[in-house]
Amino acid sequence: MSSIFTKIINGEIPCYKVAEDNKNIAFLDIRPIKTGHVLCVPKLEVDELFELPKEDFKRLMSFTQQVAQSLKRVVPCKRIGSIVLGMEVPHAHIHLVPINAEHELSFSHAKASLPNEEMVSTSPGYFRRLGFCSINCSQLPPFLLLVFFAPVPCFGEGRPLVCA
Repeated sequence: MSSIFTKIINGEIPCYKVAEDNKNIAFLDIRPIKTGHVLCVPKLEVDELFELPKEDFKRLMSFTQQVAQSLKRVVPCKRIGSIVLGMEVPHAHIHLVPINAEHELSFSHAKASLPNEEMVSTSPGYFRRLGFCSINCSQLPPFLLLVFFAPVPCFGEGRPLVCA
């Protein structure tokens, strides 16, 4: 049976996509510890991070580094904390969380699961101030969706970027 992340990767479940390449995807966590909490996930479904083939592991680390560096540029924080647990979903992934202090990097701060409408409205000006609006992500170049890396022109009603 496919993991929930595989279903997101295959487009069966919507997500708030941040970045994507041919091997990895990054999207907002639906139970964020803090604003900007992102999950970096390899498209290859393996239960544990260290089960990834060596080249896929290297590519995920490079991809995660790019996402973290970009996230830090747009979310006010002292650093991007990272967590690898792997107990909650049987699909390798890395949590990236903008933090100002070590104690903020705790799942005890996680919000309850949010519906799509509430996720979009959680921080109404967050993506808008970056120049991002609601668009169909399939219209973007497939090699990389860069919410945090490059501005995308506004379409539609000026809501934050939502990839479904």
